[in-house]
Amino acid sequence: MSIYKEFCEESFDEKGRLSKFSLKYPENFNFGYDVVDRIADETPDKKALVWCNVDGDEHIFTFGDIKRYSNQMANVFRKGGIRRGDRVMLILKRHYEYWFAAVALHKLGAVMIPATHMLMVSDLVYRIKASGLKAIVCTTQNEIPEKITEALKETDRKIKLWCVQKDYPGFENLTEAIKNESTEFGRVETKASDPLLLYFTSGTTGYPKGVVHDHVYPLAHIVTAKYWHRATDGGLHFTVAETGWAKASWGKIYGQWLIGSAVMVFDFDNFDPKQLTTVINRYGVTTFCAPPTVYRYLVRKGIPKMPTLKHASTAGETLAPEIFKRFTESVGVPLSEGYGQTETTLLIANFMGDEAVEGSMGTPSPFYNIDLRGKDGKPVGTGEIGEVVVIPDRSGKHPGILTSYLDNEEQYRYVWRDGVYHTGDAAYRDENGRYWFHGRFDDIIKTGGFRVGPYEVENVLMEHPAVMECSVVGVPSPSRGQEIKAIIQLAEGFSPSTELEHNIKNFCNRKLSEYKWIRLIEFISEMPKTFSGKIHKTVLRSRNR
Repeated sequence: MSIYKEFCEESFDEKGRLSKFSLKYPENFNFGYDVVDRIADETPDKKALVWCNVDGDEHIFTFGDIKRYSNQMANVFRKGGIRRGDRVMLILKRHYEYWFAAVALHKLGAVMIPATHMLMVSDLVYRIKASGLKAIVCTTQNEIPEKITEALKETDRKIKLWCVQKDYPGFENLTEAIKNESTEFGRVETKASDPLLLYFTSGTTGYPKGVVHDHVYPLAHIVTAKYWHRATDGGLHFTVAETGWAKASWGKIYGQWLIGSAVMVFDFDNFDPKQLTTVINRYGVTTFCAPPTVYRYLVRKGIPKMPTLKHASTAGETLAPEIFKRFTESVGVPLSEGYGQTETTLLIANFMGDEAVEGSMGTPSPFYNIDLRGKDGKPVGTGEIGEVVVIPDRSGKHPGILTSYLDNEEQYRYVWRDGVYHTGDAAYRDENGRYWFHGRFDDIIKTGGFRVGPYEVENVLMEHPAVMECSVVGVPSPSRGQEIKAIIQLAEGFSPSTELEHNIKNFCNRKLSEYKWIRLIEFISEMPKTFSGKIHKTVLRSRNR
């Protein structure tokens, strides 16, 4: 029996579809001890992680392995001064050490801060200052140690530094350090309500917000893994995501292990559809999840047969009906769309037992009470556009939804205004109860599966001497869903030209992570403004549909 059943209660309708779902867990629930170690003790040889890279290296880890290595890593961390509540950033790409480190930090009661290797020095400076880090564990690839070293100089902070696989000056080699540690680690008392994870997510104004989740968060992903991904006990699930993004928590560890499914990890830098499908077929992947960008590439390059694949899912942006149709016809499995945020777990999806409908987000998760509200806060009718909101249960609890924003109680109260959680996303509901995404109420840009806050790009644009005012919006793109467009009012003495356009792009893109790159520029003589003098982004977006 999968261990997940011990932590939840499920009800099903007459057609076998999940109709009710609730969690049950002890006050000291800890994923490291109560899930990973428990499975390891009962079935130590059960497969947990299948890892390979582009160089042909391969490692297959059992739950027994994960327990041992995480215990050794926890011992290293403790010797390095890491204690319950301390914040530790992981920049580990798709290296298998991520899974050891995550479980080790959970066992210690430390707060894990996953981060992408695409961060620039300025991004690191902000995160180091905002989070009060105690340590960083990183890859030695992509000049990450160099960037961290530079960022620490700018912040004048001293923190513990570990790297993996190779030596680097000023960093302790964690891969080597664990070899000398005990494989035993006594339980540290933690609470289910303790902070577990801190993700930085893009906001519409200002720098990225710190989203905090507690130790209950992994359990909330049972629905994600079992009823949307349709992972199975003994199966192999493959979510295409780097560990720095929340999507890794959705598809590369928590729900899958609770269900009893192993996770597939392909460590790569540059996406190649052929390599991806080769991995799926070589290792016998049974369930697969990727952003629409990946499916667009697969369809464009030609989709080979994938006989072991039983189910495929997608999220992050709207999937074009043509891509849905061609993938389904080629592979023989439907694509199930799903919807949620870094602040939440899965809210809406095409769930097990329902036929996936192209273009639809699906139906609300039985785990949450979800509704659509108009600007007046009242429910909207069928076919009317409203904001997706989550209504807490009678106890006032909302497991799986953020417990706070880092040092920003005002923002937390704002998203929970009127007693409901506001997603900021607009949708409508059809006569069959299916939800259809309409867009963001705010200005977040979703490009290639990433979320980008306009402020992050606008802040860099304003450093260029030719830019007097600017606004950044997302415009439709067949390959990325949206691409980033900068609309610029030039300073006195500058005139629009192709040369200036290239100059501004190069200036900014050198300072921005690749997923934030400006792809298009439009020069404008005067910015449209609201009555309060703010740039009218709604007007600018309407010009670019």
